[in-house]
Amino acid sequence: MDKIKIAIQKSGRLNEDSLRILKDCGISIDNGKDQLKAQARNFPMEVLYLRNGDIPQYLRDGVVDIAIIGENVLIEKGTDIQFMEKLGFSKCRVSLAIPKSTSYSGINDLDGKRIATSYPNTVNRYLEERGVSAELHIINGSVEIAPNIGLADAICDIVSSGSTLFKNNLKEAEIMLKSEAVLAVSPKIDQEKSEILEKLRFRINSVLQARQSKYVLMNVPNDRLEDILKLLPGMRSPTVLPLAEAGWSSVHTVIKQDTFWEVIDGLKLAGAEGILVCPIEKMVL
Repeated sequence: MDKIKIAIQKSGRLNEDSLRILKDCGISIDNGKDQLKAQARNFPMEVLYLRNGDIPQYLRDGVVDIAIIGENVLIEKGTDIQFMEKLGFSKCRVSLAIPKSTSYSGINDLDGKRIATSYPNTVNRYLEERGVSAELHIINGSVEIAPNIGLADAICDIVSSGSTLFKNNLKEAEIMLKSEAVLAVSPKIDQEKSEILEKLRFRINSVLQARQSKYVLMNVPNDRLEDILKLLPGMRSPTVLPLAEAGWSSVHTVIKQDTFWEVIDGLKLAGAEGILVCPIEKMVL
C-alpha cells in the first residue's frame, strides 16, 4: 500500500503540537534524533521534517501530499494551497508593532514609514487594501530589534503572548490576521493518498471534538430534573439513570469547552450536586 507523505516543521512548538495530534490519532512515529524523515509503524504515513517556510513549495510540487503548517505561512507563501482542517493549536496573530513611545491613531500613521518584516506579501496586501504606502525591510529572523537600532519605524511579526514585544519596548498597533495550525493539501495528491487522507481526517476530527468537550456527571433531585435538562446542550439528549437513593438521578452529558463554565454555573444554581468533570480521549460522531 502506498504511503501518504506529511510535512511537519523541523523544530519548535508547531513540531511538538503536530506530533502530539498524530499520537492522539493513534499513529506511532519512529523518531530518531535529528532525523529528517521518519516512518509511522501502524499507519501508511511517512513524515518529513522541513523548514516551515519551505513547506508551501513542497506541497505545490507534490513532494509531500499534506502538511501541518501555520495558516499565516500559507497566507504569506501559499495562497494557492488549500487547507482542509483548522487544528486548534499553535494559535497566534500577525501584527504590526511600534515603539511604546510612539503615538498611534490608525493605519495611516504608517504611511511613508519603514517596516521590518519577514512577511512582506502579507504586509503589502494589508497596506494596499487600505491605501497605505510604506518601505519594507525584509528580515529573516528576529525583527523586534529593528526599531531599536534605527532600521525601521515599525515591525510586522507573529505574536503569541506579546512578551517578546514587551521585552523589546514595542506595542501592538494593528492585528492583521489571526492564525492557527491547519492541515494543508497538495494540489497533486492522487486518489489512493486522498483515501488515506480521509482516514486521517476522521481520526483528527475525533481528537479535536474530544479536546473541545468535557464529559460531565452530576446528581440531580428528581423534582429539579426537568429544569436541569433544559440547561444541557448534550450531543443528542443527556443520559438519566436512577440513583440508589430514592428521589435522585444521575445525569450524564457532554459540554463544549467554550461554554463550560457558564453551563456549570447554571447547573449549580438549578440544584445539581456532586458534579464530576472528565476529559474525553476521543469522540466519534
